[in-house]
Amino acid sequence: MSVASRVLVADDQSDILEALRWLLAGEGYDAHFVTTVDEVMARLQAETFDLLLMDLNYSRDTTSGREGLELIPRVRQRDPGLPIVVMTGWGSVDTAVEAMRLGARSFVQKPWDDAALREIVEREIAEGRAARRQDRKQQREREDARLIQRSLLPATLPSLAGLRAAASWRPADGVGGDCFDMIASGDQIGVAIADVAGKGMPAALLMSNLQAAVRAFARDAADPASICTSVNRLLCRHMVLGRFITFCFAWIDPVRRTLAYTNAGHNPPVLVRADGRVDHLAEAGVVMGVFPDAAYATVAVELAAGDRLLFFTDGITEARSAAGEEFGDARVAAAAVAARACPADALKDHVIAAVDAFTGGVFDDDATLIAIEIG
Repeated sequence: MSVASRVLVADDQSDILEALRWLLAGEGYDAHFVTTVDEVMARLQAETFDLLLMDLNYSRDTTSGREGLELIPRVRQRDPGLPIVVMTGWGSVDTAVEAMRLGARSFVQKPWDDAALREIVEREIAEGRAARRQDRKQQREREDARLIQRSLLPATLPSLAGLRAAASWRPADGVGGDCFDMIASGDQIGVAIADVAGKGMPAALLMSNLQAAVRAFARDAADPASICTSVNRLLCRHMVLGRFITFCFAWIDPVRRTLAYTNAGHNPPVLVRADGRVDHLAEAGVVMGVFPDAAYATVAVELAAGDRLLFFTDGITEARSAAGEEFGDARVAAAAVAARACPADALKDHVIAAVDAFTGGVFDDDATLIAIEIG
């Protein structure tokens, strides 16, 4: 036996409520009745409904409908998927249009035609239920995609004598376009970090393709510039028009204490020396996925015991405070310097905590950070 659809009716006129009671009961609806906007919000707070059928005017001495119009956004905020049908007794097209602009699905003019009202209520409930089913389906699919994407990232980070690493990955939209990877090859560790322009599922799909390509071309400790050139050519054949990828790849040899990297338009990694000096590894080529013949160069850097490295995406540097100020490269470096004696995991946590404190924990973009300590 199917459960009766629940309808919340809001009107301050008793004769209107009584007429709607008989009409809705006759159609098998489970109808509930309130007479004020405050009661509407209280019932929506406590219960779930399939439809809100509401008058636009709750002050007998006015016909502006302002109370009802102001109620619609409050209802939308409380339950974005609840269909709203408004009733207006003044034949005002402008008022009905305003109600629709604010989020109502349909409107009914008083006095109404019973057949027309029944049709509208049935249609809006059916469409509302279908939309909610679709929303739940999309939520499940997004959660599955998030789990799949997370499984593609390294579950544990490789380590060698003299090198430890820690990473933080925060997609802004459940799934995202940030990618990082660490690859062990003999006595070296490869570090890859990338940011696909855009967010959500399209960016996540590009990210997964990028990760597979990097792993394929990074075999046998291939030169970073060669890896970047090969991956770029592949991406240019398949990249969606108007998209691009920033990318940085580095081989770290903790025994010889060397770093060899190439950068394709990505945020410069930060190298913090044991004495607090900061180097920004800023030499970079063009972003990937745009120019198939782009040239990239490998840059060599000497490391020392006690050095710390940070690789990150612009979701870290462009994270904003409540006042709209960006966190910026200088604050990243300052946070790293303050925690330069910490192991990689504590360094990562310190920098992320600094960003959280600056933004109030709100990230508008995917944000990824890799911290590496050289022993």
